[in-house]
Amino acid sequence: MTKRVRLPHVLGLGLAAAILTAAGPAFANGEEAKIDSGDMAWMLTSTALVLMMTVPGVALFYAGMVRKKNVLATMMQSFATCALISIVWMVAGYSLAFSGDGAYIGDLGRLFLSGMIEAWDKPKEDMTITEPMFMVFQMTFAIITAALITGAVADRMKFSALLLFLALWSLLVYSPVAHWVWGGGFMSEDGVLDFAGGTVVHINAGVAGLVACLVVGKRKGYGTENMAPYNLGLSVIGASLLWVGWFGFNAGSAVAADANAALAMAVTQIATAAGVLAWMFAEWAVKGKPSVLGAVSGAVAGLVGITPAAGYVAPIGALIIGAAAGLLSWWASTELKKMLKYDDSLDVFGVHGVAGIVGAILTGLFAVEAIGETAGGVGQMLIQAYGVAVTIVYCAIVSFILLKIVDLIVGLRVSEEEEVEGLDTALHGERLA
Repeated sequence: MTKRVRLPHVLGLGLAAAILTAAGPAFANGEEAKIDSGDMAWMLTSTALVLMMTVPGVALFYAGMVRKKNVLATMMQSFATCALISIVWMVAGYSLAFSGDGAYIGDLGRLFLSGMIEAWDKPKEDMTITEPMFMVFQMTFAIITAALITGAVADRMKFSALLLFLALWSLLVYSPVAHWVWGGGFMSEDGVLDFAGGTVVHINAGVAGLVACLVVGKRKGYGTENMAPYNLGLSVIGASLLWVGWFGFNAGSAVAADANAALAMAVTQIATAAGVLAWMFAEWAVKGKPSVLGAVSGAVAGLVGITPAAGYVAPIGALIIGAAAGLLSWWASTELKKMLKYDDSLDVFGVHGVAGIVGAILTGLFAVEAIGETAGGVGQMLIQAYGVAVTIVYCAIVSFILLKIVDLIVGLRVSEEEEVEGLDTALHGERLA
């Protein structure tokens, strides 16, 4: 999440400073930057777009891929996660991520958002938007990251266990990693590039999902019973909402309605299209038919791949990143999954984890100095790989510990009878018509 000062603002502030200096000592120290109504309008729009990615985007995308008996429960997971993480973020998540100047974690200076209201109508630091605007935009990122994890353990995890795990995970994994990369922590100081969440969102969610599916265990009948998606039409609608909403995700991460946001939007579209075609043609060549599920999965892979790079690369870099993310995510979700025999129900690691890693590392190769002020090359790729490795190790260890703690408190998995019956009726007492 970069903070960029636009040229018109620089020139305008320079002129203002000269006038104020000439006016007399009362204005000798200058004035704070003013709120830009255009930037505020764009960030309000971006925030709504990112929220739409979870509800209804992820809810529909995931619901279409599970069996009929678990459709409502899967939707409920995304819907409840949206509410839960909103409160967790308000209480302490935002403060731990974006308050204080520690290398590893923020402080509690914004606990329950304390102190924010005193300057609710003033610009945040060197930005042209207010802190409440920045806070709620970041809230939508925390929400979707937690919601993505739910796909890895679909069909078999207790609702109570899932909510407890996600609340703890958001505070102890998501917020620290967000601080490392975007809140002034050690990764940003070390030069790790992540424009909109390759490490913070997608690698984090992918690794947590992989650990969760391993700890919870495979679905009953996995590999022997038919677990075909109930309604891929829902998944197409969900993926389409994700595609559109991702413009708020990536272009909104410019935190301004400027040229950087426009370029981020352009490269996002290019990479997504490349991801669709790469997955589709790979599947077509191997299986003889291109599937709808493959096309929508390729779109998400392309979106994930370009996320860390959106504010740093040119269109040609986006084309290569999107194609690579689509191709490698297809391989991970089919061949790697079979080789390692894990049951990641909706391929959270295969798509978000793998495409996030691909995008984060290739950002280091294709970064253009004239765009993001960092030149790509082997050195930057090594820095990116370091950021990826730290995120993977930290997320995996803490996620494992939290899952074990939750298992001791409430148990992780539904009973065999409840799993066979379906989570819609077993956990929520409802069913599709």
